[in-house]
Amino acid sequence: MPREAERPRNRERDPDRERERERRRRERERDPEREERRHRERDPEREQRRRERDPDRELEREERRRERARRKSRNPDRDSRDSRDSRSREEPPSSQSSSQPLSADSLAKLNQLNKKEKSRKPEKKAERPRKKRHREAFNEKYEAIGVDKPRRDKKKKRRVVSGALLEEGDGKRLSYIRGGGYDKQAEADARKRKKRIWIIVGVIVLLLAIIIPVAVVLSNKNKSSNTAAADTAAAAPTPTGPANTNLDGVDPASVPAAAKGTRLDPFSWYDTEDFNVTYTGATVGGLPVIGLFSKWDDSAKANDKVPALNQPWGTYASRPARGVNVGGWLSIEPFITPSLFSGYSTSLGVIDEWTLCEQLGPATAKATLEKHYSTFVTEQTFADIKDAGLDHVRIPFSYWALQNYYGEPYVEGVAWRYLLRGIEWARKYGLRINLDVHGLPGSQNGWNHSGRQGDIGWLNGTDGDINAERSLEIHRSLSEFFSQPRYKNIIAFYGLVNEPKMTALQPTDVYAWTEKAYAIVRANGITCPIVFGDGFLGLENWKGQLQGHEGLVLDVHQYVIFNVGQIVYTKEAKVKYACTGWTGQAEQSMDVSTGFGPTLFAEWSQADTDCATYLNNVGWGNRWEGTYDTGNPLTRVLSATCPTNNGGPVCSCTSANADPSQYSDGYKQFLQMFAEAQMDSFEHGWGWFYWTWQTETATQWSYKRGLAAGILPAKAYAPEFNCQKTIPDFAGVPENY
Repeated sequence: MPREAERPRNRERDPDRERERERRRRERERDPEREERRHRERDPEREQRRRERDPDRELEREERRRERARRKSRNPDRDSRDSRDSRSREEPPSSQSSSQPLSADSLAKLNQLNKKEKSRKPEKKAERPRKKRHREAFNEKYEAIGVDKPRRDKKKKRRVVSGALLEEGDGKRLSYIRGGGYDKQAEADARKRKKRIWIIVGVIVLLLAIIIPVAVVLSNKNKSSNTAAADTAAAAPTPTGPANTNLDGVDPASVPAAAKGTRLDPFSWYDTEDFNVTYTGATVGGLPVIGLFSKWDDSAKANDKVPALNQPWGTYASRPARGVNVGGWLSIEPFITPSLFSGYSTSLGVIDEWTLCEQLGPATAKATLEKHYSTFVTEQTFADIKDAGLDHVRIPFSYWALQNYYGEPYVEGVAWRYLLRGIEWARKYGLRINLDVHGLPGSQNGWNHSGRQGDIGWLNGTDGDINAERSLEIHRSLSEFFSQPRYKNIIAFYGLVNEPKMTALQPTDVYAWTEKAYAIVRANGITCPIVFGDGFLGLENWKGQLQGHEGLVLDVHQYVIFNVGQIVYTKEAKVKYACTGWTGQAEQSMDVSTGFGPTLFAEWSQADTDCATYLNNVGWGNRWEGTYDTGNPLTRVLSATCPTNNGGPVCSCTSANADPSQYSDGYKQFLQMFAEAQMDSFEHGWGWFYWTWQTETATQWSYKRGLAAGILPAKAYAPEFNCQKTIPDFAGVPENY
């Protein structure tokens, strides 16, 4: 079957409907205005609005409608034919239409009418004058009275003859033409506008007259204040940082593109004072030497009681070290610099260097800590240590001074150059150095000063072995670097690890790691004594351990405030314990028949309470007042443990934490005697290092503050008290602080 047969047939037309349509069409032809009248009758209000809105346009439309009607009345056949032609484009062929053809009589009449229409002359259409635009009418009017037509060229003058226009009432319009007529209202309006303009201009001029001098004064004030700040000591840098004048004349292009913005780029350093800013990519042991000068001088000595750096020290058993730590500098500790932690809500958990760096983010952490490295310890620090009669400095630093591992948040590598600069400043003042690795990968004790408070991940846990190996790599790099000739005279002690918590570790694992580290360090050329921590096992338990390693020294830290059995001692008892207990322990440990052998006391303080802010970790409180809440029932102390805790005066930290100017004479006497008793005791070993040189608020933990308060000897080598003297009972000094 053909494809066309499948199409549906067209719907047949209705003859009645077609006739009705034809009738309406003819009516429209006879009376073209009928449809419009019908629309106007439907909505007379709309028609009225339209007429009111544009009467001229409506008149024009009405004229066109009448013209069409006249034209249709003259030639109806043409309109009918046009109408049929237009419909033929839309309607189907005539074979399918139901319309009826005209009769012969009708066609004859229609032809006769068309002949008459053609013979008639066309009527001349009355043209409605075009409505002129406002500008054309205005120009014609002015041309009529002799006014030059306005031109765009404003430089040419205008000639205005206004008489005729004034007579015609166009004075208002002329008032806006130069030299033209006059309109009082227009003139008044123009004056008002001019007045407002002048007022605005006057206000602007007045404001500028005030603002410009003030800005100049403030600018000059800022310049003068910045100049004054640049002239102060390095301990108080300007808000924008040190001057770094040694970069003047150094070409930034001398730094390779690959080193730009790294720790090898001096132009990215916050502080360049006393650094060699000439670029070098050289390393020793994989550690950069940039910042160091090629020459050094070891002729200085700390005081007349000790030899110069380039002279042998002798034995520490006969000439013990008298030193101090610069803790909280390159390894952050909350109680030393509480300002770095006190601004955070406890809910944020900012409790150590790890969480501090996480909270700050990489860029802010770097900026914050580098500024701290630059300002907390300066050259003046080492000058003051020398003046205090001290001869050694222990510098704690942690592994991230060298490198980080797998996205750790610590500020990587920045502390390294400050460590090197600190050693050079110590050299300048004849001070010998005890290198102290305060934090190893994974944390060797889980305390905040190891970098991360919490679990121990060194020689313990899933990554314990990995972190142990990383620690050995750290010492492989450090020992190779510090075996250079420039460090032979100044590095007096090389520390392996600070305070490994051997009560929570397997002691045999620590012994094995210590022997490996010792072998690496010695193999790389370190000849000075190597220090390892006692791990809090008790000095008597080190007898016979790690023997046969030349120059290996046991490091012990002595305090009476971190256990409830000793913190409750009276002031007299604490001094006696320092003179008898610790002296006896030192002598026992120094004898290889009863202890390990060479013993160094690298941390202690004169504090007799644990009241210092954040001393026991951020937010944990203290034992003295009974607020020490570790969250562990086995270790927390929730009852007061001062000497008067049994019915005496309430234990209080207020006086212990007060400004030292508020200390009584009796309390000052006790604090100094307690410090000097410990000095005497520890000099029965290889010497001592006070913890620490500087704190923000804790006077009894700061050698610098203690000197200023008069609770430490003016010279460390000339104390007023020794343990051969009588110890008073301090009866007039309250025991509740």
